[in-house]
Amino acid sequence: MPVAPAVTPGALLLCRAEPAVVRPVAHLLREPMLLAPAGEGWSLLVPSAKPWLAGDDPVDQVLAGWAGALTVGAGRPALALWWDGSRAGYTLASGFRRTVGYVWLADGTPVGESEAMRTFAARLGLDPVRDVETLDGLTRPDPAADARARLLGLLAVLARTGVALPVGLTPGERTDRLRSVAEAQGAETVEWSGWRDAVRAELDAVEDGPAGPWVRGPKARLLGGAQLAAGLPLALWGLARRSGGWTAAGTILVAHGALGLAYDRMRDVSHGWRVCG
Repeated sequence: MPVAPAVTPGALLLCRAEPAVVRPVAHLLREPMLLAPAGEGWSLLVPSAKPWLAGDDPVDQVLAGWAGALTVGAGRPALALWWDGSRAGYTLASGFRRTVGYVWLADGTPVGESEAMRTFAARLGLDPVRDVETLDGLTRPDPAADARARLLGLLAVLARTGVALPVGLTPGERTDRLRSVAEAQGAETVEWSGWRDAVRAELDAVEDGPAGPWVRGPKARLLGGAQLAAGLPLALWGLARRSGGWTAAGTILVAHGALGLAYDRMRDVSHGWRVCG
């Protein structure tokens, strides 16, 4: 028998990176979140607030913006799982490519395009035969599977990539319950604490990450300029639409670009001082 669909909108956000990589980017979302490991090589963000209830954007658009911001900031795929009283679905953001997603009605009726599932599998490196066959099954009618069951089926496929959600954190639950369960299991609170701490966290991430030549030198300057050029119009577009997620994505791009240029300049200056000394 199908599980009754959740009436209250809710969401979970997965990123294919360890919490240490996700943490500084999650700060820049400027939304209170709970951060926890979600299996080998994956992290989970549980929203502590419900901006989709207070703003103009529904839950799926809010989460699409967050996923876009995460993938830009962390450089790893980000997957948003969302649901409300009438629908449920996912949105996968991967780099600067167009997001891909799928939607089911509350009773499990598929209303997406099957090609989206194949793109989803390709971008996450899933098995092109076994996993794609299972995903295709989620696009076919099944009177015994409601929207929540469809999302659980999706997670079962992702388990083969290492995804393992903490016990009790499953799609379809109320946001308040997801938050309380995450807190009880020791999830880390991530909150916006101002640009100074955000910059410090971002620089720490740069120092500790395998950035190589993209941190300093011609490639770093080229990347920083490109991020600024892309981030400014995106942030302005998000502000015009009152979309917190897309505004955050633009802000992260601008922050990355500015920090990259500033860091490159700072290293050049410090290197000059050492040579002169």
